[in-house]
Amino acid sequence: MNAPRLVEVAPERLDGWVERFSTAHGEVFRSCDRGTSPSSWELAAADGSWARLTGWQEAEDPSWPRPPVLLVVLVRRGGYAVALVSEAGELVAHKVGTRHVQSRTAAGGWSQQRYARRRGNQADALVEAVAGHGARVLEEGETRLGRRAAGLVLGGDRSLAGQTLDMLAAGNLRRVLEVPRRELWDLPDPRRAVLDDAVRSGRAVRVEVRNA
Repeated sequence: MNAPRLVEVAPERLDGWVERFSTAHGEVFRSCDRGTSPSSWELAAADGSWARLTGWQEAEDPSWPRPPVLLVVLVRRGGYAVALVSEAGELVAHKVGTRHVQSRTAAGGWSQQRYARRRGNQADALVEAVAGHGARVLEEGETRLGRRAAGLVLGGDRSLAGQTLDMLAAGNLRRVLEVPRRELWDLPDPRRAVLDDAVRSGRAVRVEVRNA
């Protein structure tokens, strides 16, 4: 049996992907493990091939991976992007911006302490700004859609992203900590193109395939 390979499939193309998998490998039997987060589905084909699908479990259709309304929060030292994304992948509301947080310095003594304080202040200001934009984008987007975000895509710098979520929660948005999430840490400084890529990857169904 061949080694497994990993692919990302857009939710809108998943039915076609499964149909092609079945055509290539014979009748497919499907099972779902709803006790995991994110949820997973397994496809076992007649020739012994199999595929494991990992994705969002939409409450209205729990039998198959479908993305819900998503809040996307990306933050790094060089910038940020926040967005509310519809089930169909539309950016209902978003904000992309740049913000400078000074890099670490190798200098010692008072100089190092001064740079550390300045860097800390810049990071605090960045987190506060992103949390503010995130709260506004969430409110505006949910109002337009008439539905709440039911999933979170978080990416960039782990520490800054975590602090941003904590600040959102402290601002009466604790529910953003309680929805399922997908994490994308290996990202460059967020720009519009990076946001678009993160939305595609965040919505995608991750498929591990092993051919017989």
